[in-house]
Amino acid sequence: MKLDKASETSPDMARAMPMGDSHRRFLQTMMSNGLVDEVEARNIYKHCCEAHNGTYSQDRLDQFIDVVNSQLQPLFMQIRKGMSEEDGLQYYALVNMAETDITRMSSDYADNELELFRKTMDLIVGSDDGTASSTDILNSTDSMQTKKLKKSDTEHLLSRLVQDKWLSQRQGFYTLSTRCIIEMEPYIRTMYQDQVKVCQICHNIVLQCQSCDSPTCGVKMHNPCVARYFKGRAEPRCPACEEYWPHEIPVLRRPSQSQPER
Repeated sequence: MKLDKASETSPDMARAMPMGDSHRRFLQTMMSNGLVDEVEARNIYKHCCEAHNGTYSQDRLDQFIDVVNSQLQPLFMQIRKGMSEEDGLQYYALVNMAETDITRMSSDYADNELELFRKTMDLIVGSDDGTASSTDILNSTDSMQTKKLKKSDTEHLLSRLVQDKWLSQRQGFYTLSTRCIIEMEPYIRTMYQDQVKVCQICHNIVLQCQSCDSPTCGVKMHNPCVARYFKGRAEPRCPACEEYWPHEIPVLRRPSQSQPER
């Protein structure tokens, strides 16, 4: 997941710019949605400017967000931009900078639910492909220290975690959502420092990926980074060891007018 601040405007410049009604409306929308893809963010930005007669420029979304971020800084919040591991598209998320671990979820989830979420994260980060099966998650309840969850309660909790955009699910396998990786990156790097890997191309946390098969290499790359790196190359070779890249090169997805939230 590639993370960066949502603009290149300097903090001093952003603080000097007043936050108008269009900025406040954009923030309210982000507070309501939590996570939006870049196409939707640009549509929201345009709508907010037009609704409040604000200055709109198609290529200044990040500068617009930086003005919002300058006002959020004292509240230890920020709108961050990150790349989805699944499709390589950019997403914007409103994140809490004051809390960098799972405790931020304590107001919405019980202690035993948070414990199961931690166990799910353990399974996902410790896996080779950045996923955990529903069966493995259900089995992990046997070793819970808090009140054990019933199967039906576990299934309901997993549905909630997907609905709240902490997890993504496909065909019975769960992954950390784009929102989760953006918000939890410091926690993931700290708690799983011996397990977590970084992408050879974008140098950010990589869970869902392809790996070099060479036993002395083991380089990992996000699937979208693989697609970008090998695009137009006659023969795919590992960017680190030059060994032949044995995996199928994924097709790079292009943004459409509307993308599902991750």
